[in-house]
Amino acid sequence: MLLPFGPVRPEQVVPFANLVNWTCADRLWQGHGMLLDSHHLINWLAGIGIRVPSGFGVTLMPLRSPYQAAIEARSVALATGHSVVAGFGPGGLQAQRSFLGSPYSSQIGACREYVTTVRGLLHGETVENSGAHFPGVSKLLEYKQAPVHVGLGVLREKMAALAGEVADVAITWLGAASYLDQILMPAMRKGAEQRTAEKPATVTAIVPVALSGPDRKVTDLAGASCGTHIQAPHYKDALKKAGIEVSGDGDPKDAEKLVDGGVFLYGTAEEIHQRLDAYREIGVDEVVLNATGVGLVAGPRAAAQDLLEILEAAP
Repeated sequence: MLLPFGPVRPEQVVPFANLVNWTCADRLWQGHGMLLDSHHLINWLAGIGIRVPSGFGVTLMPLRSPYQAAIEARSVALATGHSVVAGFGPGGLQAQRSFLGSPYSSQIGACREYVTTVRGLLHGETVENSGAHFPGVSKLLEYKQAPVHVGLGVLREKMAALAGEVADVAITWLGAASYLDQILMPAMRKGAEQRTAEKPATVTAIVPVALSGPDRKVTDLAGASCGTHIQAPHYKDALKKAGIEVSGDGDPKDAEKLVDGGVFLYGTAEEIHQRLDAYREIGVDEVVLNATGVGLVAGPRAAAQDLLEILEAAP
């Protein structure tokens, strides 16, 4: 399950971490924390005795060097004693201009260097990278920790192919099951033909959900959950490839298209699980429940109630 809001105090996260301990949820996921740092939150929870498996989907590459990213991911594994999925993504071109002064000269090249470096460091290797984006020679201090799986955020075919080649996990966002089945997962299999790691990359799908109710409007919930993302050109292009054309300007029809296209799941807990079956049937390894829309519209307590009800209804 995904933390469905941006906390400003670490104790606000406790109920959601406990959902992982008390229900069938396997892992507490977060996006890139822009108020409290996501890694610091998990370490704070561990410090008060709440230790859970964690996932980060995704941390923005421009804000951390590969070496610092590897240290932070390993720090969480050491503090919690549980496995970590450390997912990374380059962010949009405008974000890269803001943080770096100019975009990466090659999006795929930068991601290849970054993921390969972080993964090598976490496997105890001395990493020598002579690429254009993250050159250098580095090695972490040796110490045994819980597993850290390095993920790559995936929206379109080229990044899916790269994830199949070099990442441990492909992390999808706003991808309907049909899009994963017809576009992304075949691209991953094609990329895996060049893979050197023994185990294939797994697939984690972050899926926006909300329970239906008489006081709820699906377009408000879908818009709150996905509206910011679908303003970005790379998200709009990925949705277009899935047959969903959105304006990204806040039009309520955009939210309707996300629901009709199977991107945003809305209904009873049982109906949501029926739609999640589509992800299970195509071989997705992990589905992350994203109740951010509920959190933004109705508040964190309502989002926690939705997550609890959906988790308790799991088959």
